[in-house]
Amino acid sequence: MRIETKCLHEGYKPKNGDPRALPIYQSTTYKYDSAEHIGKLFDLTAAGHMYSRISNPTVAAVEEKIAALEGGVGALCTTSGQAASLISILNIMKAGDHFISASTIYGGTINLFAVTLKKFGIECTFVEPDAPEEEIQKAFQPNTKAVFGETIANPAISVLDIEKFAKIAHKNNVPLIIDNTFATPILCRPIEFGADIVIHSTTKYMDGHAVQIGGVIVDSGNFSWTNGKFPEFTEPDESYHGVVYAKQFGKEAYITKARVQLMRDLGAYPSANAAFLLNLGLETLSVRMERHCSNAKKVAEFLSRSDKVEFVNYPTLEGSKYHDLSKKYLPLGCSGVISFSIYGDREAGIAFMDGLQLASNVVHVADIRTCVLHPASSTHRQLTDSQLIAAGITPGLIRLSVGLENVDDIIEDIRQALEKI
Repeated sequence: MRIETKCLHEGYKPKNGDPRALPIYQSTTYKYDSAEHIGKLFDLTAAGHMYSRISNPTVAAVEEKIAALEGGVGALCTTSGQAASLISILNIMKAGDHFISASTIYGGTINLFAVTLKKFGIECTFVEPDAPEEEIQKAFQPNTKAVFGETIANPAISVLDIEKFAKIAHKNNVPLIIDNTFATPILCRPIEFGADIVIHSTTKYMDGHAVQIGGVIVDSGNFSWTNGKFPEFTEPDESYHGVVYAKQFGKEAYITKARVQLMRDLGAYPSANAAFLLNLGLETLSVRMERHCSNAKKVAEFLSRSDKVEFVNYPTLEGSKYHDLSKKYLPLGCSGVISFSIYGDREAGIAFMDGLQLASNVVHVADIRTCVLHPASSTHRQLTDSQLIAAGITPGLIRLSVGLENVDDIIEDIRQALEKI
């Protein structure tokens, strides 16, 4: 099946007489005929659901669909994108370990990596993603366990050279983790370019309607966890009666360990109802992304002609430093998110946002409705000035998430708000 068809038909496959729509299995508990079968579930030798803190039939169908969309061997849904980022790291690291991340990633993820994980004893070094390979190589340490980046950075809207980062990571025998939230698998499938693990905040385009928060981790099944750097996959897990993940689960070792070890202990698993709503979003994902990209391209071109706009970050624009990378990794479009900077200080940016009538001033992005945010005074206000600059954020920077309205209405709203500055 092509990806548009997978959005509709992967995951849940009803049998004769079954409901056509994905059912909501609103249950914490599952009944079995024998204690022996329950024992096999806990030995991980039989298929089934033990408890809805770890798995649920509705959520499992959505996990299967997302894995198919990304081209992975398995997926694990979480209660938020932040939980997906956290578990993707904790699944391969412990106190004393180190990893590398692109500096342009989402501000909340920067805080998770630089502050919270540091309290866990896990260190992160941030690198300029456009730096040459030899410069990035200098950030590696003997205890480096992974490399992390975003396909389309939030809010800089820069495009990561995934193949370059995959090459560097694999040369050092560590996996590449890619946050593919803004691109979605409709626009880019990082596994095809060498990524080993892909995560999403499903709250954004995958859901698309701002009705539920969620995240997901997808395992490519391609990374060799037996290369000597990851004993947690090759040595017995005493917290799970001695299971050796690489031996028992092969290509699915990473995602299985994330589920039965970390999800078991952290309990960040979504509800069946949340997964049902996410699946509704996934069914129309391909159609929506086409419209988001088309509208955003026209809005970006309009903004680039305004004398009140200092610069526009959107990779499809001629002259964008990421134009060539966008053609390579995002040939169908670069999502509906644009960032642009208004001449002046923070007050100029705030005045623009307050002048909008159609677009919503919200702490959200990647919605069917057009919405705006001023990162320096909201989502990224916890960052230092130097961190803001590294993330590509100026005082007048606006993150504009272009929705599915008629594009002429969106442009008229932006025009009248700019005239008020």
